[in-house]
Amino acid sequence: MIPAIWMKAQAQALLEDGAEKAGARIQFLRYAFGSIGLNSGAADIHEARKITENFVKSHRPSIEFDIQTDHLSFSHVRMMMNMVLMAVDSLPRGGVISVRIRNEAGGMTITLTCKGMRAKLRPDALKALTNEEPEDGWRPENIQPLFARMICDGLGGELTASQGDETVIFMATGIRAEG
Repeated sequence: MIPAIWMKAQAQALLEDGAEKAGARIQFLRYAFGSIGLNSGAADIHEARKITENFVKSHRPSIEFDIQTDHLSFSHVRMMMNMVLMAVDSLPRGGVISVRIRNEAGGMTITLTCKGMRAKLRPDALKALTNEEPEDGWRPENIQPLFARMICDGLGGELTASQGDETVIFMATGIRAEG
């Protein structure tokens, strides 16, 4: 009788964990791609951070924030979240995503530094960021960097990526203030 109770409890825990992860992903994706991220005005920095943390928690990497601004618009948060999607993809074995946001003389800068074992910038991601279509065309596996670049272009900024020793850096610079 005890094994049946234990198995039922384990199954319940797995269901709750799966539902929690699915909910976190849906909430994040609604912000990154849906109507929430299209709102005008100022976003709640703490809410955006919590939504992003919950999303990343459902993947292998961890995330840390260094936000030095009093104002983030919904579009700025949308930009950051789209960059987080690329960052998660660049850390297939896990690692740490460090998000740094600053207001600078030339506009806002959002930098995501991704460190981890086998951190890698996919060639098709780099092509998308430079407005080149991948050899096999656009597919769900390679379209995200194009979306991020389009959002950055819409904010008047420039999105770049570079790769070093177990490090990938995504940087959006010159983003105009809004909201």
